Amino acid sequence: MHPDIPDLDHSFLPILDEAFRTYADNVCVEFEGRTATYAEIDAASAKVANALRRDGFAPGDHAAVYSANSIDAFVAAIGIVRAGGVWIPLNPRNTPSTNLEILVRFSCHALLYQPDHADTANEIADRLGGIQVELTAGDAEPLGPGVALDVWLIDVSDAAPAVDRAGSDTLCLPQTGGTTGVPKGVMLSHRNFTAMAWGAHERWDGTRRITLCAAPMTHVTGRAALLALGTGAKLVILGAVDLERILRSIEKHKVTDVFLPPTAIYGLLDHPDTRDTDFSSLRSFSYGSAPMSIPRLRQAFDVFGPVMTGGFGQTECPMFIARREPEDHFANGDVTGELVDDDCLRSVGSETILSELAIVDDDANPVPRGTRGEIAVKGLMVSEGYYENPEETAKIRRNGWHLTGDIGVIDETGLLFIIDRKKDMIISGGFNVYSTEVEQALHAIDGVAEAVVIGIPSEQWGEEVKAVVRLDAGAELGETEIINRCKAALGSVMAPKSVDFVDELPHTAVGKIDKKAIREPFWAESGRTI
Repeated sequence: MHPDIPDLDHSFLPILDEAFRTYADNVCVEFEGRTATYAEIDAASAKVANALRRDGFAPGDHAAVYSANSIDAFVAAIGIVRAGGVWIPLNPRNTPSTNLEILVRFSCHALLYQPDHADTANEIADRLGGIQVELTAGDAEPLGPGVALDVWLIDVSDAAPAVDRAGSDTLCLPQTGGTTGVPKGVMLSHRNFTAMAWGAHERWDGTRRITLCAAPMTHVTGRAALLALGTGAKLVILGAVDLERILRSIEKHKVTDVFLPPTAIYGLLDHPDTRDTDFSSLRSFSYGSAPMSIPRLRQAFDVFGPVMTGGFGQTECPMFIARREPEDHFANGDVTGELVDDDCLRSVGSETILSELAIVDDDANPVPRGTRGEIAVKGLMVSEGYYENPEETAKIRRNGWHLTGDIGVIDETGLLFIIDRKKDMIISGGFNVYSTEVEQALHAIDGVAEAVVIGIPSEQWGEEVKAVVRLDAGAELGETEIINRCKAALGSVMAPKSVDFVDELPHTAVGKIDKKAIREPFWAESGRTI
């Protein structure tokens, strides 16, 4: 961690206020041809905050924005925060029943929603009451129970209310992925955002940044957008991950920074217009949320330039666990030279300006470098825990460490390597098989577009390794060839015992491969899950 970290245990609100004052005349947001300056976003979000307060919304109350990416959705989220509220990000790609359950479980006091989600708003109004606001113009009749946004904001002050929030107070309540159980609410506090904003500012080079927000702003992109305000960045918002629009936007707006999950990056690499797109403005193309294929990462450096930026974070501890700058991918840090070898490319980076890392044993005691164990972290970006769930919080907080649930190793140079999710580890015949390592071997095979590795029931071994593979168009690979290639790379214990070929792999609402859905059919009749 940085030796000179200032006192960051305070409200995030002064950082927002200062950004709006400092960059008042700069363009803050652009969305579908509509632009707004920092001064305009300041006034609009202040009006949302004041309207909430007028209608009985108190500091600490919970509010959600149920919308695809848009300026109005972003303003609404900032308004909730400036009212002293707790912002519940809702992924619009979730099923309505999932989002309804989240809103009820988290006691939502106010819902600001797109007309597409009026049915859910009606159900929330019936079950919880509270404030409902439809994100539509005042001349359109609301489809749901609430008032139209323009009408709701009539005669409301555009000066932000004075709100006192402590560093430990919750600012945002995102949910865990839920692929291994019911999603839990993660209490991200004001001090978490204050610390992350300081960390982002410390590594800022002072130049004007233009950030493309293509992934859902209910997840990493939205939290990063809030932090980007502190440096006066311009946010170019897209309504969805549309590969063609991403390419056009990078070139048209001279985008400097973008984050996408690996699946979207693979789509860009395969897009026919990619080779004709000008990427010269890019400074940082961040990849994360899931492991990235090493051959694809090499291809990304070739196509996009020396800008690929790795890292490691999770909902419980966002963005700053580890980071790998573009130059860290190159031998001797020389971006004009050669990339490091494949083994080194698998690293997610080193400690950040905010983090202290360790690998710990089952008793949460640090182990020597080079030893595998659970990745643990300390730092001001570590969340306050799970909402109304002290039992689950206690499981991930031991000996002063936050336990990530990931198995990894730190080498002698301080580089962190993620081996697998702890719960994704396959125990076959008494041997630990890390699915991520097998997936990396599969992705190294020409013709493999996507691959996932799971454990399935085995009378002989308890579990055995199965690969589920989607091939590139026109690729001709058989089960035996893939298994033999993996045996050559990993040995017989870790190599898949069987391979299924599919036209498409299921993905979660945030774009990750849904291992739970893939595993379930194989375990349904076994009477067990491990």
